[in-house]
Formats: sequence, C-alpha cells, structure tokens
Amino acid sequence: MKTTIPTPAGYLTRRPLAGDAREIHELISLCDTQVIGKADMTLDDVADQLNDSSFDGESDGWLVHDESGRLVAWAWACRKGGSDNVDVDVVVHPAAPDLTGPLWDTVTERARQITTELGHDRAVVDIGLYREDSGKRAIAASRGFAAATSFIRLRADHEGTVPRPELPAGMTVHDGLTEEVRRQGHAVQQAGFAEHFGFTPKDYDEWYDELDSSVNTDWAQLTVARLDGEPVAMLLGTNAFLGDENSGYVRQLAVLPAFRGRGLGRFMLRRAFADDARRGRVGTYLHVDANNSTPALDLYLSVGMRQVLAIDVWRRTI
Repeated sequence: MKTTIPTPAGYLTRRPLAGDAREIHELISLCDTQVIGKADMTLDDVADQLNDSSFDGESDGWLVHDESGRLVAWAWACRKGGSDNVDVDVVVHPAAPDLTGPLWDTVTERARQITTELGHDRAVVDIGLYREDSGKRAIAASRGFAAATSFIRLRADHEGTVPRPELPAGMTVHDGLTEEVRRQGHAVQQAGFAEHFGFTPKDYDEWYDELDSSVNTDWAQLTVARLDGEPVAMLLGTNAFLGDENSGYVRQLAVLPAFRGRGLGRFMLRRAFADDARRGRVGTYLHVDANNSTPALDLYLSVGMRQVLAIDVWRRTI
C-alpha cells in the first residue's frame, strides 16, 4: 500500500531513488548543522539508508521539492524485522514549515500500514531526536509521542599506539572473514541484545544481508571471542565514522548473559581501541542506551570514553 501526501500548492512529491542520496545528505546536513552545529550523517550513511533491505522506497519514502527544484523535505518509515516496531523520520527545510504537519501524518500512517501488513494490531512508532532539537521535540509531543529512552554517543580518543589487552586464560579471538565466525557472532549478538530497547530478532540471513549491504561494513572488524572453545562475546566495528572523523565505530557489542561480570566487554572494547589506533584512527565511537538492561554506560566510561552527543527516542503506539 502506498501512502500519498496532501502536498501544499507549489511543491512536487515523489519517491526516492538511489541517485538522490547526495541531495538528501545536503538537506539533512543543513538541518543538523542548525541544531547541533555540524553535519552528523555522511553521504554513505544516506546511501545505506536508501539501500536498507527493510526499506522500500516505493512505499516508505518521500521527497518534496519546491517550485525551483530544491529539495525541501525528506521523510521515511522503516520496519524493524517482522515486529510491530517502526522507525520514522521527517526532515524539513526551514523555508518550508508548512510541510511539517502533512509529513508527520504521512509517516505515522505508513507505520500503521506496515505493521498491519505484517499481521499486527498496533504500531509502535519511534523517532530519534537530538536533545538540542527543541522544535522537533515540541512537534513530537504535540502528536502524541513521548520520550522513551536515550542513546548516548561516546568517544574514546587515541593518541599514538594503544596496547592490546592480554588474552584472558582459555580465550581465543577470531575475525569475521569466515561464515562460521559470522554465524557465531550473530548468535551471541541476538542472545546478548534480547532484552535491549527496540530489539527485534533477526535470523542470520537477514542480519548478514543488512550489514553486508552497507558500504561501511568490514567483516575483518567483526571479532568473536571464544572461551574454552565456546563463543561468548562479539564486537562488530565498522567504518561509519571513518570518512568524516577518521574514527572507528563499534556498531554492536554483546556478551552472553551467563558470561557477564567477567570483564569480557571491557576486554573487547580495549582490543577494538587498539585495533583502531593501529589502523591510524584517532578515535572510536559507539552508542549506548542510557536505560540499558546491563550497566553498559558505566563500562564505557570506565575505559576512558566520554559523552559527545545524546539522541532521545520518542515513541507513540497507535
């Protein structure tokens, strides 16, 4: 089902194409700079979003241009696996505020349609908002959204060589260049994230396809730790912050619940820092849910990371 927008006079609405990534990136960068003082997404990030296997541009995305041909709005909805949870976003140029209401209505309705098509009787709709974005937060509140959790962006700075930590007794570490290790990484990640905010189960093929389609994924940066031969922890690093900040990014870090409290998460992080420094990167980023079911934020701060940004997730159930 395709949701259309009651576009005000003077605008043209169409579906996004892969070739629109640069124009979308320019609009997002302009809006982000007004809120947090800098661009926060790279062109590769936008290309990945358009190429996400969970996103159907023919049904889930909208571009709006003004009479001069300038892109003035970008809106989308994207399912999370087969769950009743849908991510949305609305980005509107400051010169086109009259598009805001129709686009919020459109993505919310599309979220409801997505979950109905998946067989659910409700839609849990999430939107990520910079803490500094008072305008967008007010819009979210006026439309029935409420703050649900916060994701904190943390950074570790690297100066010169960072030593690798010693392997704990009985531990071996393996990279993700083989399918066996990738499958083990997936299994640990699914078990380790099961109680986290917004988690939706994914089988191996869906997990692999989503990551492999990203230009930022480098399977050599997947690390699986085995303790006495059993996979117990995983860390997936990517190149998401390489182009703009020459930094590494920890996209996923998980320890099996039965093996928590043994310092495995700290070991995996310190190893990732050492590997990023060896690659010539000046830092390592990650995001953590401040309301995580495990005390992850304290762990990250204890290894020298510092908070650089907060993104709040606002949620509405319809």
